[in-house]
Amino acid sequence: MSDQTLTCRDCGQAFTFTAGEQAFYAERGYSEPLRCPSCRAARKQQRANSGGDSYGGGYSSGGYSSGGGYGGDSYSRGPRQMYPAVCSQCGIETEVPFQPTAGKPVYCRSCFQERRSSSYSY
Repeated sequence: MSDQTLTCRDCGQAFTFTAGEQAFYAERGYSEPLRCPSCRAARKQQRANSGGDSYGGGYSSGGYSSGGGYGGDSYSRGPRQMYPAVCSQCGIETEVPFQPTAGKPVYCRSCFQERRSSSYSY
């Protein structure tokens, strides 16, 4: 195999698809890339920032980006948005990871754990 010159579908620039990359892609059953490395990186970053799943056509890591799609990505998203609330059971002020809805009960961590463990008693 020899290096190939391809044209990026996004920016129109020519880029080199090296013999080593060709072997790597062939070994994993990937088709040749349609975008240059910088446009692929930009698309990957855009998917990560939009919160969409990252396994819809990426070429890195077997089609799956690191942390993408299978529950492991919460570590790469940064701090979780928390909302103030008052526990419906004990009345203390707490924070919850969702926007509380009027009329629906909200529980602090300890009351939630207590309710969850009591609902699973056999």
